[in-house]
Amino acid sequence: MSTILIADDEARIRRLVSDFLKRDGHTILEAADGREAMQLIENRRAGLDLAILDVMMPGMDGFEILRELRGQENAGEHLPVMLLTARAEDADQVRGLEEGADDYVTKPFSPIVLAARVRTLLKREGRAAAPIEQFGALSINELRREVQVDGTPVDLTPKEYELLVYFKNNRAIALSRESILNAVWGYDYFGDLRTVDTHVKKLRAKLDGCGSMIETVRGYGYRFEG
Repeated sequence: MSTILIADDEARIRRLVSDFLKRDGHTILEAADGREAMQLIENRRAGLDLAILDVMMPGMDGFEILRELRGQENAGEHLPVMLLTARAEDADQVRGLEEGADDYVTKPFSPIVLAARVRTLLKREGRAAAPIEQFGALSINELRREVQVDGTPVDLTPKEYELLVYFKNNRAIALSRESILNAVWGYDYFGDLRTVDTHVKKLRAKLDGCGSMIETVRGYGYRFEG
């Protein structure tokens, strides 16, 4: 798979993103500040497929790294860069994209959505294959965000789709309701755990016979046995 750099001065953000990207088979490098990130980029550029940079970092911020990186690149050389920021102002997003960022994600974010955007970005850059997975009659195409049962498209809400992808990526693992809530609704979501049960019930119904692949783990949570 791909080698990805995650640069953020918040250890919990690095750990969260790293855990999800490792499940997709990626090799992860981490940097806690801008200067460390720039050093890793310079040392590993030939073997680096993507850099995920926090905008607000000590040493060098994400904009400074991006500007220096794009200024150093030669013709035909392009390292995809995704910016992370807690600032959602349009002006900041426009600045990042105009300075050469390939994607821009605002915090708080769903790690499942971020992982999907990473896959899309790598595919666009020709650095990853299209992930289409089949589980019996159930087909999941993450790049197109399409789900089919026996060849018939299934109309899922964004949260139902993210829930299904999370189950799929953790196949045969018993997942607690707490871990599902954190992964799908975000690490800063403080909603009721019954939210998970409600969405699982609706997802099972929409998947028809394939809904039985989502098994209940009594007193704990759920497990996908596709």
